[in-house]
Amino acid sequence: MTPTPGNTCPTSFDPRTIAKLQGLALRARHIVEGYVAGLHRSPYRGFSIEFAEHREYAPGDDLRYVDWKVFGRTDKFYLKQYEDETNLICYLVLDISESMRYQGPGGAMSKLEYAQCLAAAMAWLVLQQQDAVGLVTFDNEIRANVAPSSNASHLRTLLQVMEDVRPEAKTATGPIFHELAERFRKRGVVLILSDLFDDVGSLMAGLKHFAHRRHDVILLHTLDPAELDFPFRSPTMFDGLEQYPELLTDPRSLRKAYLQEITRFCNEVQKGCRRYGMDYQQLRTDQPLDQALSKYLADRSERIK
Repeated sequence: MTPTPGNTCPTSFDPRTIAKLQGLALRARHIVEGYVAGLHRSPYRGFSIEFAEHREYAPGDDLRYVDWKVFGRTDKFYLKQYEDETNLICYLVLDISESMRYQGPGGAMSKLEYAQCLAAAMAWLVLQQQDAVGLVTFDNEIRANVAPSSNASHLRTLLQVMEDVRPEAKTATGPIFHELAERFRKRGVVLILSDLFDDVGSLMAGLKHFAHRRHDVILLHTLDPAELDFPFRSPTMFDGLEQYPELLTDPRSLRKAYLQEITRFCNEVQKGCRRYGMDYQQLRTDQPLDQALSKYLADRSERIK
């Protein structure tokens, strides 16, 4: 097999570096640190209600928003600034089907590990702004359903559930999304992390149900570079996932048709999301995780202005 071309990154948030860290909590903390560091050199701003940031006090500003802790450290007046004071509920929906354990040649992380890291980082950020976050893991059925909470200690529960998953079954996105749309009684942000390898018609019908329930849907389409670039050249044995058999083939004879099909699939999903007013972001698992998080949040912030 030919090693997958990677987007090398000199920062400590490269997936290869993150993969060496032990434990999801440590990985999530490093990703969040990278994102927060990025705030100082870019216009990236938060989540659905926008994360707090500081600006210098100006005459006439409301003193209720002065950050006295910052004043104690710097002897300067800064105000906490929020875009929206409304409490948020974020539902993290994590695909743990067998195809998510794929890790291409030269890859640092599987799709599941990459998605787990991003889900953990998002949970961390939502809880930091004192909003509620819950978690669902699924394949062809719902495997875990952790109710939303804004308690800081809730993060430990979410991380433990994610670390205990076993990617072994097929996926069934459509029926699962229909069920979750009914289960999520309170409107919120539904953040889906999945490779979406399922029938597009069924998938989009399930997503439409979320829109019908007036949820704000974010689709983080998580794919391995090898799935997008198909770098294989010599005869290769492809392992079957989700109950498909192994297949020995000459990838050069398949490459053109495969790339056309994966492009068509991704375009169909993206068009469907656009049609229903949902956010779509394709993520490659060789993309630095703090950049993946920042890019999504920046795009979202621009859209909801």
